Amino acid sequence: MSVRTGRVIQAKKIRTEEIIVDFDANRLKAPFLLRCGAILIDYILLVSVPVISLIIYRMMGDEPLKILNNKITNAGWLIMILLTLTNFVILPMFSGKTIGKILTGTRIVKTDGNAPSVGTLLLRHLIGYPLTILTLGVGFLFSVLTREGRALHDFLAGTVVIYGRRQVKIIKN
Repeated sequence: MSVRTGRVIQAKKIRTEEIIVDFDANRLKAPFLLRCGAILIDYILLVSVPVISLIIYRMMGDEPLKILNNKITNAGWLIMILLTLTNFVILPMFSGKTIGKILTGTRIVKTDGNAPSVGTLLLRHLIGYPLTILTLGVGFLFSVLTREGRALHDFLAGTVVIYGRRQVKIIKN
């Protein structure tokens, strides 16, 4: 009978870090018209759901007086609310993009090039967008007038909308 003894040596854990290389918001900023196109796509998508539900209700020939308070249109409004939350909160949390930004090739990043946090996105979309709209659109024009191409909601949240890819260098320690 033989007995083996051994020593367990703990392997060194490999940590990886992402470092943004040569991020320049001025060079990567999304053009104003492309940003307008992305917002227009988002708006059309969100408004089309309740409009389609109203059209379906009218085609079914039901009472016109109940057009705003029935199962079909209420379902349309609910779907629009869920789609709005998905489009402006959930999708940007994971990809930095809304559906309009996916289709136009733009993305939301923090001014240092990193992905925005949930708090940053909530600040940008739930407080920044309404403030930008309350200025009667002047907040959007900031992106034309500023060198970095940032709108009022971008300044408020510390974000920038870019068009292009960022270079990431992965370092293993």
